[in-house]
Amino acid sequence: MCGITGWIAYDQDLNAARGTLDAMNETHICRGPDAGGIWLDTHAALGHRRLSIIDLDGGKQPMLVEHDGRTLLATTYSGEVYNFRELRAELEGRGHTFRTTSDTEVVLHAYLEWGEAAAERLNGIYAFAVWDPRTEELLLVRDRMGVKPLFYFPTRDGVIFGSEPKSVLAHPDVRPVVDAEGLAEMLAFTKTPGHGIYKGMREVRPGHTVRVRRGGLTERSYWALESHEHTDDLDTTVGHIRELLEDIVSRQLIADVPLCTLLSGGLDSSVITALAAKGLADGGHGPVRSFAVDFAGHAENFKASDLRGTPDGPFAHALAEHVRADHADIVLDTATLMDRANRDAVLRSRDLPVGFGQVDTSLYLLFKAIRGHSTVALSGESADEVFGGYRWFHDAEAVNGDTFPWLTARIFDTVSGDGSGDRTDFLDPGLLQKIDLAGYRESRYREALAEVPRLAGETGLEARMREISYLHLTRFVQLLLDRKDRVSMATGLEVRVPFCDHRLVQYVFNTPWAMKTFDGREKSLLRAATRDLLPASVADRVKSPYPSSQDPRYPGVLRAELRRVLADRNKPVHALLDTAAVTGSLDQGAGEAFQSTTELVLSLDTWLTTYGASLEL
Repeated sequence: MCGITGWIAYDQDLNAARGTLDAMNETHICRGPDAGGIWLDTHAALGHRRLSIIDLDGGKQPMLVEHDGRTLLATTYSGEVYNFRELRAELEGRGHTFRTTSDTEVVLHAYLEWGEAAAERLNGIYAFAVWDPRTEELLLVRDRMGVKPLFYFPTRDGVIFGSEPKSVLAHPDVRPVVDAEGLAEMLAFTKTPGHGIYKGMREVRPGHTVRVRRGGLTERSYWALESHEHTDDLDTTVGHIRELLEDIVSRQLIADVPLCTLLSGGLDSSVITALAAKGLADGGHGPVRSFAVDFAGHAENFKASDLRGTPDGPFAHALAEHVRADHADIVLDTATLMDRANRDAVLRSRDLPVGFGQVDTSLYLLFKAIRGHSTVALSGESADEVFGGYRWFHDAEAVNGDTFPWLTARIFDTVSGDGSGDRTDFLDPGLLQKIDLAGYRESRYREALAEVPRLAGETGLEARMREISYLHLTRFVQLLLDRKDRVSMATGLEVRVPFCDHRLVQYVFNTPWAMKTFDGREKSLLRAATRDLLPASVADRVKSPYPSSQDPRYPGVLRAELRRVLADRNKPVHALLDTAAVTGSLDQGAGEAFQSTTELVLSLDTWLTTYGASLEL
């Protein structure tokens, strides 16, 4: 999947910038453990770290297109373009010749042929930069759904960019500063497209390009969700979704390295695993390899709740047996989850104290274990956003609330489960008042609603569910995609997300809510389109969130860590805390809401210390 970075400076000669580019590039070794490269020109410096997936020998980067001794284009590229073979054939028909079999070279020639419009022809997950020495212009491009990250920092005479904030922060002209708006964005639990959190830093918006010229930067949207009348009947809709899914998964099985699926036993991951098994078998390959996460003592400690009625293990095993997968469980224990080195690795992967605490740590450990066997994994991420799977899609209070529905539904209930408190409860009330978290969320909510593409004549519940879907596909799924990319790439594992294919997203977005819930359940269309692939127990299973450890020792470990932080008055995190609230919770804190608030405090402490971050409030 790779990591990219670069620096454009129109008032400097960057041929002497190797030391700076080396430092920026080295921050992405985890994203690209197989190889690294740098290309320098007068006003452009590009860096690349490679995770070899396709054309292991020929896909080295930065990659150039040259003619008669002149460099026509240079790129540093991350991601996968799943239709690169069709594009290559079309380009060859237009006279282009290729020296590799990589999708990177196809992207370069597509730009040479169609310019910025080439982005509209790509199907995949990608983030890349193309430098044109002929015009001295840089183009930054990000995939439609924002699966792959790309950050940039405008400067007086150009731009600094990278796959992750850490590569931008490695440049000597960039400081790790977060202002009041950045802190509000960090805590709001809704991801504002384009917001980089660090002061002065931006993220290329999904489906957008950013062009850098001597005169400055210009941003353009090349794709966005659109509203159209859905004219297919139910049977046609179900059939088309099945056709799309089979095509999507078959394309995403292409790799020159070992591939697997992430299998939880839920509907989404089971569908992907079953389709992958079918696709591999149809191609004379297989069996599909699958992995699931589990926790030591989980079966003994499991307590059913409204959110998690059953443990995942039996369902994952049933699906694996049904499709004859080569399946393995990755079993984690509390000591491993709480190991400081693992927690710090997760924070470094995110560059910010954001996320779901131990859930992120368990993901990191799962990916790290999988990386010992596979380089690419297919995931069921985003099916809930596309098909309406979360419980709050079906909760009248959340649907009719005047804010992001996952906030009304208390998102951390899906991680915490007990419905009490808020994860900012340990933060200083004066601090929260200063950043006006409630006002920030309100502003971002109104901003998002104003973007929703309306359908003429649509009213009532159908109109509101279009809004709900749009909010999830543009503000909520980004949180999860960001986490999955960053945590997986910290282990050198590429995770592909078939449900994010823009063709599927656009089609289902325009399917009426009444059709999406035609059988009275969540994800009715997905279940109907794939039921024949699944054992009945899996097809009929009620939605269950990603699992977390229910080991009763875990809160005790957190309390010990929290006491350590409180005891050291030199810790910079003290300036952010409501010390009385933290102290009052130490003797009684045991619930999962206590866990999420404590995990936030511990990650803030590590971030402020290790990144040398400063707050300008």
